[in-house]
Amino acid sequence: MKPWLLIDTDPGVDDALAILMAHRHGRIAGLSIAAGNVGLDRTVANALKLCDVLGADIPVFAGCPLPLVRAAADAAHVHGADGFGDTGYLPSRRIAASEHAALAMLRISREHAGEMTIVALAPLTNLALALRLDPTLPQRVPRLVVMGGAVSGRGNTTLAAEFNVGFDPEAAAIVFGAWPRLELVDWELTVRHALDFARCEAWLATDDPRARFYAAISRKVRSFSRARGRTGLLAADALAMAVALEPGLVTAGEERHVAVELDGTLTRGSTIVDWERRGSASANARIVMAVDQARFEALVASALGAIA
Repeated sequence: MKPWLLIDTDPGVDDALAILMAHRHGRIAGLSIAAGNVGLDRTVANALKLCDVLGADIPVFAGCPLPLVRAAADAAHVHGADGFGDTGYLPSRRIAASEHAALAMLRISREHAGEMTIVALAPLTNLALALRLDPTLPQRVPRLVVMGGAVSGRGNTTLAAEFNVGFDPEAAAIVFGAWPRLELVDWELTVRHALDFARCEAWLATDDPRARFYAAISRKVRSFSRARGRTGLLAADALAMAVALEPGLVTAGEERHVAVELDGTLTRGSTIVDWERRGSASANARIVMAVDQARFEALVASALGAIA
């Protein structure tokens, strides 16, 4: 049986690939949308367009337009001003639901109590708000998979912070502090599991509408990555989705306590891991350290129609 997934997302090119994977290999209960990669109006529009590409009536719920406390810069320089590589796609005629994303999370968690995974691919603003409204949320959700953090301090937004956590550190601190055990797919894992450019190009050449759409929206990101000397496409959200869909592809993990720094001049938004178990707090995260690359790539290729 395919798992039920509630995806909290800010599409975003790599979010789009993750959602394609979720539709191919899981059952999507809803898309709750946050600001992050670009502003909320664009992330909602991109989510609706993805529903068009998939031909799927997936409910889309608009969430928080800003971080909880401090304003933050988006990632339009990577994803394009529209979040989808400035492709100028024809907007969807679909509309988002009127229900706020945080409220939708709570309702859907009751409808699928005990059988749903939340896959958090965006800044954690919506999930933090849902937890403040109902702290019992984790009791109904067996798994929370978070794409976020840089567990050794090698950030991609600042020296120490990864984008999702760094965009809204207060929200991340709420989630990490309230959830008894989350599964963490961090930026450093993403770097270790890049998707080889040559194989990506082969998948994107598939005569499938999903591959054609993703080839168009990812062109700018692929050029950005090549210009920085990377050996492959860094698909953080797709990697997190792979872990959510197939827990067995994780080949190594560490159970540790992870906290979020809120005040440091150089380290605000960094994820602080108690690697040596020196603190009194018990482990709240399973940090994914390695995955089966072939199985990860097979999920991606299948989502693009490159393999059956």
